[in-house]
Amino acid sequence: MAIIHRTTLMPTKLELLTPWLPEQPWYLGGGRKPELARAGGFRLDDPQGEVGIELMVVTDTSGAQPVSYFVPLSYRGAPLDGAEHALIGTSEHGVLGRRWVYDGVHDPVVVAQLFALLLGEAVPQAQSESNVADPSVTSAFTGEGLSVTAVPTDVTHGPGVTDLVVPAATPGVPSGHLTVRVRRALSADPQAPASARTSPDLGHVTAGWLLADGATARAPFVVVRDTAGQL
Repeated sequence: MAIIHRTTLMPTKLELLTPWLPEQPWYLGGGRKPELARAGGFRLDDPQGEVGIELMVVTDTSGAQPVSYFVPLSYRGAPLDGAEHALIGTSEHGVLGRRWVYDGVHDPVVVAQLFALLLGEAVPQAQSESNVADPSVTSAFTGEGLSVTAVPTDVTHGPGVTDLVVPAATPGVPSGHLTVRVRRALSADPQAPASARTSPDLGHVTAGWLLADGATARAPFVVVRDTAGQL
């Protein structure tokens, strides 16, 4: 279960994200410097206990309309080989020492645990409490019989989204692909699915966050789709 240390992090997560966010192709604020506030999120456990996984929501209030962003983060005690392009920065943790902070969509441990969550094999954890599950985070996957490799063959970014293409197979159809869409810019959805039966997608991870005006919102953070009917 996730252990939350009550200690310092220097620079803080928001201080790391502020210069990094405008450089991302899915950021909707142009070159404007964001003004960020924490707005929600949850955690997942690394079965090996080596990588910290936080699925964080931050709200940018620098523009005419606030925009909330979903940023999966991984925290590592050493650099991740081949992921220099995904490094957000390093920070000094008061208990664990130096931590390398990565955009989690490029970290195989994060992607694997997202799939475990979709399959009901991982329990979402509270963002700021140790050993507490977060039942408000719901997930489902309807790809019965699918065998999925949780290592993307391609990662592409567009306005407000990141798409991960992952290999998948079904009995009698040895090769195909699924697209895991990570919704970076969140939009409140009053019809957010409580289960996959209400969604046209193959799967989803749905959670809530706090809006700038203090209201709460809920929407899918991640959706899974058959890529161009290849399965």
